[in-house]
Amino acid sequence: MQNKFESLELGQFIPLHYHHNMLNDTARMQGFKDAIDLAVKPGAKVLELGGGTGVQSFFAAQKAQKVYCVERNPELISAARNLLAQNSNGDKVEVIQADAMHYLPPEPIDVVICEMLHTGLLREKQMPVIDSFKQRYLKKFGGPLPAFIPEASIQAIQPIQHDFHFAGFYAPTIQFQNPYATQERSTSLGDPEVFQLLAYAEPYSQTCQWDGEILITEDGQLNALRLITKNLLAINMSTCSTIDWHTQYIVFPLAEPIKVSRGDQVSIRFSYQGGAPLNALTDSLQVRLISKQTPVLEFAMEAMNRSAEFRPRPAENASIR
Repeated sequence: MQNKFESLELGQFIPLHYHHNMLNDTARMQGFKDAIDLAVKPGAKVLELGGGTGVQSFFAAQKAQKVYCVERNPELISAARNLLAQNSNGDKVEVIQADAMHYLPPEPIDVVICEMLHTGLLREKQMPVIDSFKQRYLKKFGGPLPAFIPEASIQAIQPIQHDFHFAGFYAPTIQFQNPYATQERSTSLGDPEVFQLLAYAEPYSQTCQWDGEILITEDGQLNALRLITKNLLAINMSTCSTIDWHTQYIVFPLAEPIKVSRGDQVSIRFSYQGGAPLNALTDSLQVRLISKQTPVLEFAMEAMNRSAEFRPRPAENASIR
């Protein structure tokens, strides 16, 4: 029983029906398909860590010579083998039951696919799994490291006013939002502020943290923060473009709402470990109003200096472009 509970705690056990539903996520599926097609060259050797239904190993197998698909969940192992057998080049994929935190392929590889992604890099073990893999791979095979899909993640935090009433029931709880739809319950009170840029091929800390200030751009009741995670699945150097995928936004309610006005500054501080439970952010979160009413000229200059690529899109949406 201990191993089962450990799997649930680590976020490494996701029910089969959830994986089936992910096949319906058009943005996710097309993004990974395009990124894998770009990164995997003909004849390549590929490793997928956390294979689920095997769909990304299938994408890789269309060009790769060999794909190692690693999955821990026995139910998903069976599903992946069954589904891959019904698809072209599925015979190139070897589905292996193993813990991604400890598995190494028997030979050097060219590309690693790892989609253990959750907004904020919370719950799922993207950060520790890739970090562990890099250390063990270099020790066994030496350099260079393979390419990674995704290549990087960018994280941002945004102050918002959120409606937590549901059919008359007030419930200030963590909420998830579709990043590709307008959020009618949320009003943006400031631009998203980037607090982390993580390149998976480079050394990185296991800690996600920020201690900074955000300029309030609208009057309102600051009662929540929106966490945004944009994943750069692949970078196309020839076109100077990226293939991106946003995981769902997460809205974290504040313990005490703060009345804010345009021009105010809000201090935000938090620190949590990658892969920690969702409440790890709220447990360390400190938000306070540190100044009121920046002079109009100073406010205008600060607003002009902000990069447009980090502004919300459209009206009540947030995006890291």
